[in-house]
Amino acid sequence: MSEDARTRLEALGFEDDDVSTLLSHFEDAEKRGKTGHGLSRVAWLEMLELDPGARPLRLVAEDGFERWNGRGALGYLVLEEIVCATLAHPPARARLIVAERCFPSGMLGYWVRRLAERGLVAALTATSPRRLPHPEGGPPLTGTNPLAIAIPSSDGHPLVTDVSMGAVTHGQVLTGEAAPEELVPFGGTQAHKAFALAVGLELFVSSLAG
Repeated sequence: MSEDARTRLEALGFEDDDVSTLLSHFEDAEKRGKTGHGLSRVAWLEMLELDPGARPLRLVAEDGFERWNGRGALGYLVLEEIVCATLAHPPARARLIVAERCFPSGMLGYWVRRLAERGLVAALTATSPRRLPHPEGGPPLTGTNPLAIAIPSSDGHPLVTDVSMGAVTHGQVLTGEAAPEELVPFGGTQAHKAFALAVGLELFVSSLAG
């Protein structure tokens, strides 16, 4: 199946290194049982308007702050460059990195895990198109806006949390594992907490990325 996926990604115009980056992400998702972020995403990418030759640009590079513009590049590839750049030149203390025009970014735990495996504490969040309605109903008002945190461990296996604010993920809807109407804030009678966190994360990201 991976070879079929490779052929299809190449047909979309992606270079060999980019295809390998995408497949590494999708295969890791499959291995972890996150099929909604796995090889099923190839068919989804085939439905999007893509610019396979686009490359991100780092606009600001300071030890404590960086700003990147994806410039139309696929979000997975933008995150790959950011992670590689961070590992090549890690911060002396802490660094806030902001990326705009960076969609889709995929399974956020994949990116923070790689940083934590090299000894860095990492937190990553991202916005999405509006998919979550208010707990009392109505149209979608905010994204699923996941949050991933990774902490290094002395045994070499970092602790990684990666949580979407939805009761199910958009990926599960894409693969048919969940119905669209199931994509609501998680928590049942306490769903207002997940909804509030989703709104807070969206405004936090928007205030930084614009």
